[in-house]
Amino acid sequence: MIEERFDSRTLAIMNAALDHVCADALRGEEHATRKRVARYIIKCAKSGRITLTELTEAGHQALVKVAAAAG
Repeated sequence: MIEERFDSRTLAIMNAALDHVCADALRGEEHATRKRVARYIIKCAKSGRITLTELTEAGHQALVKVAAAAG
């Protein structure tokens, strides 16, 4: 589980990044969008980049890839 991999502070920052990215995204409330963004945020955190800025940027990268695939 993800909770076992990260401490509570990191999890809170990851959740904040997810909420921030999805709040501004087209279809950000949809499960599929949140799931894709979350995957990028988790991957970023696993690499050791755990600041809010880094995690938010990772989430935005997921949205860019979704938009590129759709258009």
